[in-house]
Amino acid sequence: MVRFLWNVGVSLVSSAIAFLVASLLLSDFHLSWGGFIVAVVVFVLAQALLSPFVFNVARKYASPVLGGIGIVSTLLALWVATLFSDGIRINGAGTWVLAALIVWVITALGGWLLLWLISKKYVSARRRSNEPLDGIV
Repeated sequence: MVRFLWNVGVSLVSSAIAFLVASLLLSDFHLSWGGFIVAVVVFVLAQALLSPFVFNVARKYASPVLGGIGIVSTLLALWVATLFSDGIRINGAGTWVLAALIVWVITALGGWLLLWLISKKYVSARRRSNEPLDGIV
């Protein structure tokens, strides 16, 4: 349960950072501060629900494109986030593609880095206190 909560927290933080970076880099990627939190939460939920579905469909019908599943599910999750929230507005096909790529890269790298930092702190804290490392995050 603790691991699940850390994963959710990391997903929320890395997605928020990704949206901010995309809005800074892309002139047609607009954030509304009033709906920003809602957009991040909707995106994370959509990503969590759509990723396994897109993976299974691609595995069944188009296995050569399995490597691009993360970008496709990110694009779909961005689309869902724009439907359910006024927090994100994306204009233009090129901006959609670049936004999906930017958000995908940042959430992937951010997830790995944040979870690595959390795990490193957890392990070092346990070693300092000489407790067993059972239940590592």
